[in-house]
Amino acid sequence: MDQFTTQQIRNVVLLAHSGAGKTSLAEAMLHATQAINRPGRVEDGNTASDFEPEEHRRQTSLQLAVLPCVWKGVKINVIDTPGYADFLGETVSALRAADAAVIVLSAPSGVEVGAEIAWQRVRDRGIPTIVFVNKMDREHADYEATMAQVRSRFGSRCAPINLPIGAESSFSGVASCVSGSAPAGMEDAIATAKDQLGEAVAETDDDLTMKFLDEGELSDEEIAQGLSIGVRTGQTVPVLAGSSTTEMGIGELMDAIVSYIPSPADVPGVKATKGGTDVELTADANGPLAAFIFKTTADPFVGKLSFFRVMSGTLSANSEAFDSGSGETERIGQVFVPVGKKQESVASLAAGDIGSVSKLAHAVTGDTLTSKADPVSLPRVEYPEPVFRIAVHPKSKADLEKLSSSLARLTEEDPSLVLNRDQATAELVIAGQGNTHVEVMAERAKRKFGVELELAAPRVAYRETISRVTNVEYKHKKQTGGHGQYGHVLLRLEPRGRGEGFEFASEVVGGNVPREYIPAVEKGIHKTMEEGALAGFPIVDVKVVLTDGSSHSVDSSGQSFEIAGSMAMKKGVVEASPTLLEPVMRMAIETPEQYAGAVVSDLNTRRAHISGMTPVGGVAHIEAEVPQSEAQQYSTHLRALTQGRGTLSMQFDHYGEVPAYLTPKIVEESQELAKA
Repeated sequence: MDQFTTQQIRNVVLLAHSGAGKTSLAEAMLHATQAINRPGRVEDGNTASDFEPEEHRRQTSLQLAVLPCVWKGVKINVIDTPGYADFLGETVSALRAADAAVIVLSAPSGVEVGAEIAWQRVRDRGIPTIVFVNKMDREHADYEATMAQVRSRFGSRCAPINLPIGAESSFSGVASCVSGSAPAGMEDAIATAKDQLGEAVAETDDDLTMKFLDEGELSDEEIAQGLSIGVRTGQTVPVLAGSSTTEMGIGELMDAIVSYIPSPADVPGVKATKGGTDVELTADANGPLAAFIFKTTADPFVGKLSFFRVMSGTLSANSEAFDSGSGETERIGQVFVPVGKKQESVASLAAGDIGSVSKLAHAVTGDTLTSKADPVSLPRVEYPEPVFRIAVHPKSKADLEKLSSSLARLTEEDPSLVLNRDQATAELVIAGQGNTHVEVMAERAKRKFGVELELAAPRVAYRETISRVTNVEYKHKKQTGGHGQYGHVLLRLEPRGRGEGFEFASEVVGGNVPREYIPAVEKGIHKTMEEGALAGFPIVDVKVVLTDGSSHSVDSSGQSFEIAGSMAMKKGVVEASPTLLEPVMRMAIETPEQYAGAVVSDLNTRRAHISGMTPVGGVAHIEAEVPQSEAQQYSTHLRALTQGRGTLSMQFDHYGEVPAYLTPKIVEESQELAKA
C-alpha cells in the first residue's frame, strides 16, 4: 500500500448492535475501493475481518479488525468491531485508535440496544459520528420508522443527507438531500429532509442560524459548509441509507467520510506525559515519536502481533523504539499495514496512521512506543470492569504444564479478561464480560496452544464460626512403647464480632501446662482453624483461651500438645453452635426504569438486600447486597431481564451468616468435593 500523509488519513470505527451488518458493510467498502476482488459473506466465513475459527463457528465478529481502503486519494482505516456485549473490550480498544464512528443500523430492526450503547460511548468520547441505515434491500426495511427512532433516541442533531429510493426488493439507490434534483415522486420527502438538515446545520454557525431563521432555508453550499463544521464539532450527525449486500449507498457513505470526518491533523491533540509533566501531542509527522499499542494478538506460529496508532512522529521499519511500559528498548523490524489477517509491509507510517509490528519482546497493549531521547507516554486503555467469573481447570497433567503461560498470552491478547488465583479457594479464576467471552477464551486456548480447559462456577469461599461460648477439654494420651504421648488442655471458645479475626490467650496458672508447650497448643488450634470443623472451611472470628491442662514429665512434648490443641478446637467448634459465613457482594446496577421492577423482583429471589433505588433521567440506579453464591453469573441474567440495557458493577463487601436451611446442603457438597 502507498504511503499517505496525515491529512490523507481518516480513522473510522464501525459500531452497531450484533447483526446490523457492520462486517458486510466493511466488505462492501473494501470491494468498492478494489481493496478486495469480491466481498465475502459472514455466513460463509470468508470475510476479511472475521478470520478466526471461533468467528466462523458463531458467524459473528469476536475481535476488532483493521481494514484500510483508499477512496478518492484518501486512506480510510476502517476498524470493524464486535456488536456482542461480551466483547466490549474490543470496542474500547478500537475507540482509542479512531477519530470518528459510523453507527450502523438495520433498517428492518431500527435502533437496537447495541446501537444505543454505541451512541452513548461516542458521545462520551466526543468524536464525530455518522449513522448508516443498512439493509434497505431487506424485507420489512422501514427507513421512516428507523429515522424517527434515530431522532427520538439520538436527538434532532441527526439529519438525513440522503434518502433511499424505494425499499425491500424495490430499493434502487439513494437520493441526495444536499445537492441535485429530487427523483420523481420524492420531491416532498427530499424537501422535508432538507428542512431537517438545514435546521441541524444552522446551529453550527451564527450567520447560518440567522439566515435560516430569516429565510427558512439554506443554499446547497451553505448546507455543505455547515455539515463540514457540524460533523467535526459533534453538533450534526449525518444519516445515510444504503445496502451493504447490493453496495448501493456505499460510495455516498465514503464520500461523507472523506468530506466530513476530520483527518488526524484536524482533531484536538491528545494528552500525554513527558518527564512527569502533562503535555499535548498533535498528529505531526515531524513531532516526537508516540505510537500507541491498542491491540495485541498472540499466535503460536506468527508470534505476537502489536497493532498501533501513530499519535505523533513517524514509525519506520528497521529502527528502535523505547517502550514506555517496560522501560526497555524494542527492535522494530518490519512495519505492516494490517488488512484483516493479512499484513502488507511498508517503509514507515506517519502520524495518524494505523499499523502493526511483530515480535515485540516487552511491549503490551496500552504501552507507548517512543523515542528514548525524547520519551512520551500516553494514557492506558481503561477496560470495563469484569462482571462474570469462572474457574479454570486443566483437563490433564499435560494441560496443567502449559496452563499458566497460555492463559497469560490470552489475557495479554485480551486485557478485558482478568486472571487471578483465588487465595481463599486456590482456584484459578478468569473474569470477563460474560459466558461467551470466557468460552471463546477456552476455545482459543485449545486451538492456539493445545491446552484443554474445563470451566466451572468458582467455589464460594465460605467460612465457619461459632455463635456461643463453650468450654471444652481434650486429653491426648498414647502409649506406644518407650516414651508415650501426653497432652491435656482445657479451652474456652468465645465468638467475636464479624471481621474481628482470631485471638489466642492463656489463663493457665501454676504451670499445669508448661510455658514451653503453650505455643504448640496455639499451633494446633491454628491447624484446625485452617481445616475447619464443620464443612472444611476456615474458621474465623473466634477467641480461644487456654484455661488449664496437665502434663506428664516424660511423655509430654510439643507435638502432643499440638495434637491436643487441634482436637480440642475441633470438638469445641462443634459444641459451640457452629454457623457458616458467606461472602456478600455489593452490587450497583443501572437499568432503564421500565426494567427496574423486574430487576428488583429477581434480586429478591437471590436473597438480596436492596439498600437503595434512585431514578435519574429515566435510569434506575439500584444498590444491593447479594450473597456471592447467588451473584456468580448475574450479568447474564441482568442482560436477559433488561434486553441488554442493564449494566453491573460488583465488589466484595463483607461476610454474612448463611441461613440455617442452606447449611446442610453446603456441608454435603463440601464433603463430596473433599472425597473427589
